[in-house]
Amino acid sequence: MTAAHPLFPQDKNYILKEVQADTQTTLLNKLVLKVRDTYLSRHNPLGLEDDTIKIIRQCHTFEVDHLDAFYRELAGVFRYRVGSNQLEFIFSGKSHYDKYYDDWSEAFDLWLEDFLHSPYFIRAVLEMTILLPKSRAAQLAKDRMKVYLSQYFNLKIYKYRGIIPIEAA
Repeated sequence: MTAAHPLFPQDKNYILKEVQADTQTTLLNKLVLKVRDTYLSRHNPLGLEDDTIKIIRQCHTFEVDHLDAFYRELAGVFRYRVGSNQLEFIFSGKSHYDKYYDDWSEAFDLWLEDFLHSPYFIRAVLEMTILLPKSRAAQLAKDRMKVYLSQYFNLKIYKYRGIIPIEAA
């Protein structure tokens, strides 16, 4: 038994964490593309060009490093919501990895579609990846993303204590 797998290697969460790590770059790039396209269609439907629009349009490679914490927290929320760590019987012939890959990708896409309704989410992603990725504003946008996730899921996400539901007042 290795230090990376202190319990048993076929724990559902280990397979799910592996899937989430393998899909991180792809899903984050997809997120930024959708945010960019959504911003351009909502805030510039006539296609007028100013300096900001030019920067957004001309950017084809994104610095998604600032989205790492957001991705990890979203992945943690998914594992929290999925429930038990018991592997299930899969009768379709898929491996557990493939099933969790499909489940995670589908949940990410559904949440992303919902997140795109928030102008705050769109603005924060643009600031972290395209507009101001090397500035202090990117760190502030990270903090706003953490608050957004917390409010969206009604959960408090702690680094060492884990995920705790927020109790209504």
